[in-house]
Amino acid sequence: MPSCLLSRSLKKMSDANELINTAILTRLSYYHLNVMVDLYRHLGSATAIVERRKEIGRLFPGLPQRIVEDLNSIDIMRGRVEEELAYDDSHGITPLCLNDEAYPYRLKEAVDAPLMLFYKGSADLNQRHVINIVGTRHCTRYGEDLIRHFVADLRALCPDVLIVSGLAYGVDVHAHRAALDNGFETVAVLAHGLDTIYPPAHRDIANTMIGHGGLLTEYMTHSNPDRLNFVRRNRITAGICDATILVESAVKGGGLITTRIAKEYNRDVFAFPGPVGAPYSAGCNNLIRDCGAGLITSAQDFVQAMGWDTDRTLEAAKSQGIERQLFPDLSPEEQRVVEVLKQTNDLRQDIIAVKTAMPVGKVVAVLFQLEMKGVVKAYAGGTYHLL
Repeated sequence: MPSCLLSRSLKKMSDANELINTAILTRLSYYHLNVMVDLYRHLGSATAIVERRKEIGRLFPGLPQRIVEDLNSIDIMRGRVEEELAYDDSHGITPLCLNDEAYPYRLKEAVDAPLMLFYKGSADLNQRHVINIVGTRHCTRYGEDLIRHFVADLRALCPDVLIVSGLAYGVDVHAHRAALDNGFETVAVLAHGLDTIYPPAHRDIANTMIGHGGLLTEYMTHSNPDRLNFVRRNRITAGICDATILVESAVKGGGLITTRIAKEYNRDVFAFPGPVGAPYSAGCNNLIRDCGAGLITSAQDFVQAMGWDTDRTLEAAKSQGIERQLFPDLSPEEQRVVEVLKQTNDLRQDIIAVKTAMPVGKVVAVLFQLEMKGVVKAYAGGTYHLL
């Protein structure tokens, strides 16, 4: 065999071996991820760890005994791993090792970065700008409106952004839909293997995202969406992004876990404020109060805070009048109407007139102005919804 062909053949075998060994170590590292990542970085590859497994306890005194024992019995896992990689190859899934160039470089910095990720999609995970939008599974109309306006305006101000979330009910799926509606690529970080979709109701949008973003997980096939997996996946959601944006959250929730991890990773964290006393705004308001997140009310706020407003697209958007505030300046009459709708949303004109003590004709005119400013929207039945 010519030397060049032999060299290529050996490299291919080496790459395949590294892939198998990384997948094996991934299964071993579930409860000792930080330790395994540290070993990986010290020795330079998964193959180096496997080849030196007999002396690993001596080389690294203080290693958990379970890791030492598991490393010496890895052969029993090789069949399962080979089966997994064969499935990936036949289903368009790309395994990404920590040393791969395509592995999200932002996540590589984390001490608990997954040794291997499984990715099915078309988006570059190392795009210039990457953000995640997270929050409650009980997203209100207020939250939906925030997401819709924010993503639409972000498209005009900074179009080269990858939007990440978790495909869950509520804020997550609204973020993915808004991204797709506005021509952004969007990636979902999942808490299970890529042989299934959870929740099943989001299968259609997940399939769409494969061609306009992707699905990403650290879990092999046949992994159930267990509660702990959802907590663990939040570190990936936070780690692959430049910034985390919390839309709505109760005083406890997965979104707040993601913001905490993002802060630990030295990522930027932002939150939208909400009405005082609203249960699914309490988490955001508390986070802002405690200086755990920057307050934003618009896409422009966010872009400027991130320093992305030097892009020419921002100036072009401003010149075209695209810039929009989610909370514009209001006249006293407009403010009165808004305050009434804050207390009880989706009211008819006559009810608004009674509650504001304003003539119906004046209310009609004020509502028209608020519609022009994008503050309210008229719905069927003559009701008005505060956006």
